[in-house]
Amino acid sequence: MTGAPPSYCFVAFPPRTTKGYILFGKNSARPRDEVQEVLHVPSRSHEDGSKVQCTYLAINQVAKTHSVILSKPAWMWGAEMGANEYGVCIGTVDVITKQAANDATLLVGTDLVRLGLERGTSAKEALDVIVSLLEEHGQGGSSFQTDNQGFHSAFLIVDRAEAWILETVGKFWAAEKITDGVRCICNHLSMKTHIDLEHPELRSHAKGQGWWNGNEEFNFSQVFSEHEDGDTCLGKEAVENQEELLTVESMINILRNKSAGISVDTDTFLTTASAVSVLPKDDKWPCIHFLTGTPDPSRSVFKPFIFVEDVKAVPKVQSSCVGDNACDHDHPQWKHELYEAHQSALSLMDKDQAEGDRLLNTMLGLEKQGLDAIEDLLSSSNPLNPAEVADLFYDCVDTEIKFYK
Repeated sequence: MTGAPPSYCFVAFPPRTTKGYILFGKNSARPRDEVQEVLHVPSRSHEDGSKVQCTYLAINQVAKTHSVILSKPAWMWGAEMGANEYGVCIGTVDVITKQAANDATLLVGTDLVRLGLERGTSAKEALDVIVSLLEEHGQGGSSFQTDNQGFHSAFLIVDRAEAWILETVGKFWAAEKITDGVRCICNHLSMKTHIDLEHPELRSHAKGQGWWNGNEEFNFSQVFSEHEDGDTCLGKEAVENQEELLTVESMINILRNKSAGISVDTDTFLTTASAVSVLPKDDKWPCIHFLTGTPDPSRSVFKPFIFVEDVKAVPKVQSSCVGDNACDHDHPQWKHELYEAHQSALSLMDKDQAEGDRLLNTMLGLEKQGLDAIEDLLSSSNPLNPAEVADLFYDCVDTEIKFYK
């Protein structure tokens, strides 16, 4: 494989969104035969001196980790995107820069997503976690299971109040704070001259490599991008061109947009999973996270998840190798039950258009029921009853599989 996967990650702030919500959306473009699972990990306490095994590297564990919901390649420890119980959402994309990626097996971008979510109670705190680990351990190792190719990483880190774009070149990094408008990250560096935080040696490193003369204004993407068009993310236009206020449903439709290249289906890469989160600014309302757990968002169901006590486990969307330890890279079977049922549905859609259209309409009807139920929940004057939503994601996955069968 050559080139970074064309993933897209968005954030939209009011007044571009309805009801003062902040919206987060992410498409995960990965090798097309890779399986992505959805994994809920409850908050946990850990013994002093314990280690956590990431995809390649074991690092020191912290005393307590937060509850997280992750959409992750089944063979990796880390996640392409996810959220935690404090309303923090993080998505990562692979980027190519002038600096070659490190072949050493260190931390990869997906590891840093999970570590940021497990250890950060706000977007800024998650940012601090990620850059601290990046500086301590570095990043390196293949992003793909069957092809040895590594990348640098960019992150979009969002909470109920603000977002941070973090872009990296090896252990060096720059970050920009976002509090309004619409932003997108993709497989190009996007930050220019507006930098709010940076590695203390970022500019001296660029100067030492001969990429910046020290006299011109420091433009991050121009200095570090491999190509001149490195600061363009075409998917941003698809969001900015929306005339109406953005809703959860419109963000889902943006992720389904194949004509703009936001949803990917090529010989090499496929959008293997997608997620949308709605983050109310008022913390009396819960954050809602919609995840597919299946490829091709135009033919997948976005299912809602809410953090409450005693969330019911959903083994039907988990691969056979899960837990704290990294999975064996040669594991023969990654396909979870939802993935296999969905693959059968996709096959039917491809072979029989009439029957496929009927099934797709049923799937979208199921999704609409979930969207309407969440809208009612967020519009209600009654407080959330945790017992009523503890099985929410489980029930949606179970119903989807039954439709396929």
